[in-house]
Amino acid sequence: MSEISKNDADELREADLAESSSDETVFIELLFFAYRDFVSDPDALLQEYGFGRAHHRVVHFVARNPGISVAELLDILQITKQSLARVLKQLVETGFVQQQQGAQDRRQRLLFTTEKGEALFDKLREPQSRRIKNALSGLDARDRAGAERFLSYLINEDERSMALRLSNAVDR
Repeated sequence: MSEISKNDADELREADLAESSSDETVFIELLFFAYRDFVSDPDALLQEYGFGRAHHRVVHFVARNPGISVAELLDILQITKQSLARVLKQLVETGFVQQQQGAQDRRQRLLFTTEKGEALFDKLREPQSRRIKNALSGLDARDRAGAERFLSYLINEDERSMALRLSNAVDR
């Protein structure tokens, strides 16, 4: 057998890099399309209320974490206080979210969804849950665990444990 020439080795390395880059590009594009479709149904529902994706995220995390403080919500959403204040004002004024003072610290604002807010949360979650169930239906337990692990690795490492805790993925 003959040895691989330096030229051949360089070409193989370039082919491997191109293949790797292509694989990542496929994932990038699939994530773009998946995200587009994943948010399309809730976006249409939110428009009926004059709301956007920020409203969706606030309703989602308040419904999933009753009594969450504004400070905790800011940490999760990583948006400015001004942005959150605008969205919260709309949600409170329209009766989807209510604020209460903290028992120990009266300066603390704790957030809860109202019945109306819970109904909106369920309405927004339903098409997304259906889409996820359909996607997971063709996967076995190992593939599902792999998908969950893959998504968790997309989260910044310093935020991953908080995200897993909030999603209850840590408990499984």
